Amino acid sequence: MTAWFVDTNVFLRFLTLDDEGHHAKASLLLESAARGERRLITGPPVLFELAWTLRAAYKVPRAQVLEILKAVFATPGLTLTDAPLVADALTLASATDSEFADAYIAAASRAAKCSGVATFNRKDFDKLGVELPEL
Repeated sequence: MTAWFVDTNVFLRFLTLDDEGHHAKASLLLESAARGERRLITGPPVLFELAWTLRAAYKVPRAQVLEILKAVFATPGLTLTDAPLVADALTLASATDSEFADAYIAAASRAAKCSGVATFNRKDFDKLGVELPEL
């Protein structure tokens, strides 16, 4: 079976409908995966870029961005690299009203059994429940 790694712009064109031709092609790609005709794969960097673009360029509220990322995660025929970590990050981001990227970093630090996260972004990471060393 053919497998394709899906880039951010395919999800953006599907979600935003700002280019009808690209939207139609993205829809066909996702539908073919749902029917089991091909396998689609994507990864966390695509999700980071998707979240950032939706927030910055399309002014989509954080909560709605998280719902979109959850829908991408649940797309039939789509496999996410690092899926357990992405699932943990989505849960953490939803529970704490945090940005997905920050929640992913917090989840990754836990998965790697780190003591905490070294960051200057104490305000956002405080609510994620990670230990923050003094830098």
